[in-house]
Amino acid sequence: MRPAEELRYLILAAQREGNRMLARRLQPLGVTPSQAEVLRLLHDREPLTLKGIGELLVCESGGSPSRLVDRLHAAGLIERRVPDHDRRQVTLTLSAEGRRIAEHIAGIEEELYGRIDAAARGRPVEEVAAFLRSFVSGLPSGDALARRTAAGDD
Repeated sequence: MRPAEELRYLILAAQREGNRMLARRLQPLGVTPSQAEVLRLLHDREPLTLKGIGELLVCESGGSPSRLVDRLHAAGLIERRVPDHDRRQVTLTLSAEGRRIAEHIAGIEEELYGRIDAAARGRPVEEVAAFLRSFVSGLPSGDALARRTAAGDD
């Protein structure tokens, strides 16, 4: 197997395993990793529009996040507000239950980041991150991540 092929599959395997770990921990909360990302975005940046959420999502590529938002709204985790000054601009915020779950998700994410930190200890993480940033630069997920990073999301 050539190095580029192995790297591709290692990245894919790490993403899948991380997502499985996250999904297992989120299951009792009744949310998926993609839904958790929306809740965390709102927790950190609310209010946001549907378009604003779509510009910041990394988990969901392409298309609109409307199905994610619709499911979270139906579950009572997100509230839709129509400002008086522009009835076309629907803003999204967390409900009290959505905020509680988003805070729980933050703790779950911290556990995952701790596991990643432990695995990365003593390794050139910044070099790997720089390579990955370069690889996804100009692509939809890379652009979404760059917007989040520029806006101060850690």
